Amino acid sequence: MTVEQSSLRASSTAPLPLRKAWLVLAVVFIADVMDVIDSTIATLAGPAIRADLGGSETTLQWVLTAYTAAFAIGLITSGRLGDLLGRRRLFLLGMAGFTLASLACGLAPGVGFLITARVLQGLFGSVMIPQGFAMVKVVFPPHLLRKALIPFGPVMGLATVAGPILAGWLLHVDLFGSQWRSIFLINVPVGVFAWALGRRFLPHRTGEDTNARLDVGGVTLLTLASALLIIPLVQGRELGWPWWTYLSLAAAIVTLGLFVVSERRSAHPVITPSLFRSRSFVAGLAIVGAFFASLTGFQLAFNLLLQLGLHWTPLHTSLTLIPWALGSAVAVGLAGAVLTQRLGRTTLHLGLGIAVAGLLALWWTIAHRGGGLTSVTLAPSLLLIGFGSGLVFVPIFDFILGNATTEEVGTGAGMLNAVQQFSGAIGVAALGTVFFAQAGRTTFLGAGELVIGLAVVLYVVTFGLVWLLPKHVR
Repeated sequence: MTVEQSSLRASSTAPLPLRKAWLVLAVVFIADVMDVIDSTIATLAGPAIRADLGGSETTLQWVLTAYTAAFAIGLITSGRLGDLLGRRRLFLLGMAGFTLASLACGLAPGVGFLITARVLQGLFGSVMIPQGFAMVKVVFPPHLLRKALIPFGPVMGLATVAGPILAGWLLHVDLFGSQWRSIFLINVPVGVFAWALGRRFLPHRTGEDTNARLDVGGVTLLTLASALLIIPLVQGRELGWPWWTYLSLAAAIVTLGLFVVSERRSAHPVITPSLFRSRSFVAGLAIVGAFFASLTGFQLAFNLLLQLGLHWTPLHTSLTLIPWALGSAVAVGLAGAVLTQRLGRTTLHLGLGIAVAGLLALWWTIAHRGGGLTSVTLAPSLLLIGFGSGLVFVPIFDFILGNATTEEVGTGAGMLNAVQQFSGAIGVAALGTVFFAQAGRTTFLGAGELVIGLAVVLYVVTFGLVWLLPKHVR
C-alpha cells in the first residue's frame, strides 16, 4: 500500500463529528431492534395467522424458521459484500428491502406468499445489520466507541423477549381491523423513517476493504447444507418421515463436510481459519447453538401450549410473559454493569443455573396444575427463566471471543450472530416438531412438559461447555 493509499484509507475511516455519529448510531439502533423483534414477534401470532390463512401445523414453524434461517445464511456473506459494494449502499438497500418485505408480509393473501415474504425479510435484514455495526465502529473515535455500544446488549436482550408481548398487544388492539397483519405493517413507517434518516446522515466512506473477495463455492455449500437440514426437520413429521427426509439429513452432514474442506483450500474463506484453533470459539459455537435453540424452541412451545392447549387469547398470553421480560430486564442490567466484571465466567454459570431452576419449576407447575394454570401460578417460574437467561444474553459473546485477535473479532462476531439465528431456526424446527408429535399422542400439556424437559437438557449441556471459556473478559 502506498503512502497516498494509506492516507486515503485513513481519511475514509476518520470519525464523524459527534452529533452526526450519534445520529448514525440511532439509525443502526432502529435497524437492530426491528430485526430482533421480527425474529420473535411471530412466535405469539402464529395461531392467529394459521386461523386466518389456513395451512397445517408446520405453518407456525415455517413463519418463524423462514426468517431466522434466511437471516443466518445471508449474514455469513453480507459483511464481505459490504466491502465489495459499499456499506452505506447495502445498508440502505437492506432497510428498503426489509421494509417492502414487511409490507408484503402484512398484505399476504396466503401461507406460501407469507413464508416467501418472510424469507425476503430475513435476507434483507442480513444485508442491513452487519453494515450498521461496521459503520458505527468507524464513525466514533476509539475512546467513545465502547460507550456508544453499551446500550446494544441490554436493549437487544429485552427486544428478544418483548417481541411476543408486543404481538399480543397489537393483536388485541387490532389496528384498523388488521388483526395479525399489524405485527408486520408496523415496520413500514418505522422503516421509511429509518431509511430517510440513513440516507441523510450515513457516511459515504466507511473504510471498506477493496481487496476483499467472496468465496462463492463456500457460500453455496453452506446454504445448501442449511436447506437440507431445515426442510426435513420442519416437514418430516407431517409427511410421516418419508425416505427423502432421512436422505436429506444425511446429505446435510456430507455437504457441511465439503464446506469445511472447501474452507481449508479457499484463498478467501468465509470464516477466518484461525478461529477454529481457538478452544473457546469452537466451544462457543456449541454453546450458542444449544442455548438459543432451546430458548427459541421453548418460547414457541410455551406460546402454543397457552393458546392452542389452554385456549388463552394472544393478549392473555402476552401479559403472562411480562414476568419473563421483567426478569430479563433486571438481569441484563446487572450482568452488564456489575456481575460480568466481578464474577467473570461464573455469571454465565449463575444465569444458566437459575434458568434451569425456573424451567424445572415451570415443569412442576404444569404437571401439578394442568388445566388450572393461571398467569399468577406461572409468574414465579417465568421470572426465574427470564432472569437466568438475561444473565447470559449480554456477556456470552464477549467470553467466547475473549481470546480472539483484533483481526478475528469481526469475523467471529458475525459467525456467532449467524449461529445464533440459525440455532433459533433449528430450535423452532426440532422442538416444534417434538411438541406437535407429542401433542398428537397425548395432550398439549404433555407436549409442553416434554419440550421443557428437553430445554433443561440443552441448558445443562451449555452449563458444562461454559467451563471451556476464559474465566474473565479481556
